[in-house]
Amino acid sequence: MRIWGKILKDNKMIKDTVIENNDTDLSRTKKVYAALEAICKEFDLAVPIWLDLNKKEFILHSRTHFTSDSFIEGIDFDSLDFQVIEEDYWV
Repeated sequence: MRIWGKILKDNKMIKDTVIENNDTDLSRTKKVYAALEAICKEFDLAVPIWLDLNKKEFILHSRTHFTSDSFIEGIDFDSLDFQVIEEDYWV
């Protein structure tokens, strides 16, 4: 699984990274949470809270964006976008 995280401010991408997790022992959900933690660590951010809107967006589209409502601490950007760009499929 590969997940793309990017920080946006004024409709411009400020930072981005791609996190890859090929651990076949982890469920999709655990990979998603681990990727979000890794992205936040790389960007030196607190991990955001998954609000109902984020959960619904992610379930429907495999992507969501975290705004200031999702962060306990203040942020100096508009959103953290989080998107699955490659899934693991087993036969």
